[in-house]
Amino acid sequence: MALTKEEINRKLLHVFSGTLIPAGIFYIPMIGGYSAFSPVIVLGVFMVGSILFEYLRFHNTTVQKLFTTMGSGVLRKSEKNTFTGSTYIFMSAFLCSVIFFNHPHITFIALSLFILGDAIAAIVGISMGRIKIGKKSLEGSAACFFLGLLLFFFVYPQVPMLLDRWHGAVPLPLIFIASFANTLFELFPVSFGKKLSINDNLSVPLITGTILLVLYPVFA
Repeated sequence: MALTKEEINRKLLHVFSGTLIPAGIFYIPMIGGYSAFSPVIVLGVFMVGSILFEYLRFHNTTVQKLFTTMGSGVLRKSEKNTFTGSTYIFMSAFLCSVIFFNHPHITFIALSLFILGDAIAAIVGISMGRIKIGKKSLEGSAACFFLGLLLFFFVYPQVPMLLDRWHGAVPLPLIFIASFANTLFELFPVSFGKKLSINDNLSVPLITGTILLVLYPVFA
């Protein structure tokens, strides 16, 4: 399958959000005058606004036309009658910022790990994937996993203050467990029976964040 311009635009948007949103959650409270609750409030506003826009997109002809014009380069056919990935990302970021309120570094890692991993999995899977696993590919999943390792080994330790609470590094077993979990649940979205499936943009960061929170004390 050829890698289309629309998919490239979509993943570039994901890469942008995968760096901007986690950075905002982690660093905004450190800026003078801003409360620790500021990221939660901002993300809550964006989430509600995004959900409202989605509702209008489904029910208002004018908004439908506007969205079709503005989002034609990033919207998938499967999202015509469902929430877009960006809305699920806002939901996930909001929930992570609440659940891991006292651990913003975990929110940073969980969101960036998934968003960037999902982007590279799609790009590699569409352009190079040969071994299919459902709608995705082994090659894409491998790219997602190895990108996770690269982030843990070479990027996260260099991000200012990110790992200060963890003495500058993530324990080695936790690196592999978190990278594998991120890859596994990106490949096989959480589902309850055949009719209920949770979008991976929403579920994976929450799962990975929980793993980091629960297992860090075990391996530290």
